[in-house]
Amino acid sequence: MTNLFFVRHAHSVYTPDELERPLSDKGLLDAKRVADCLKSKNIEVAISSPYKRAIQTIKGVADHFHLKIQIEPGLRERKLSKEPVSDFQTAIRKVWEDPEFCFEGGESNMVAQKRGIGAILKILRTYEGKNIVLGTHGNLMVLIMNYFDPQYDFAFWQSLQMPDIYQLTFSGESLAAVKRIWIS
Repeated sequence: MTNLFFVRHAHSVYTPDELERPLSDKGLLDAKRVADCLKSKNIEVAISSPYKRAIQTIKGVADHFHLKIQIEPGLRERKLSKEPVSDFQTAIRKVWEDPEFCFEGGESNMVAQKRGIGAILKILRTYEGKNIVLGTHGNLMVLIMNYFDPQYDFAFWQSLQMPDIYQLTFSGESLAAVKRIWIS
């Protein structure tokens, strides 16, 4: 069995630079809680989205297990649109209601999900039987989970905490179990 520990990044300080947006003071404290939460999980591989906030959220886990964080571009957050949207909640609801819809310069749910699944399948094939921590983003995480089980949908995404941790257990490339392990 392969265990993927999906870690939705902790709270970040808003900046227009998505790639370099850092964790807030609260986010940094929560990242320490993430590390504490995963210390007993025998993590063997650490992989993250290239976004600073995702890397910072799993850094303590990687440090605890003396792992170098590998960057996987396929785990980056979905691009909603070229320009900032005026009403994020309405925009995100629209892309979930119509998986093929995308705003100008953005990714549809289908496109983002395909990218994320490509990354996950590569990880499952490369690290079969390992315990892997993944630093990622809420929307992409749920799109990946939704691919394997449609119960993980927009309402589920809305229920996520920041940060949050879900353990997905795979037999080969088949999802065997999902367990929330974050204690908020």
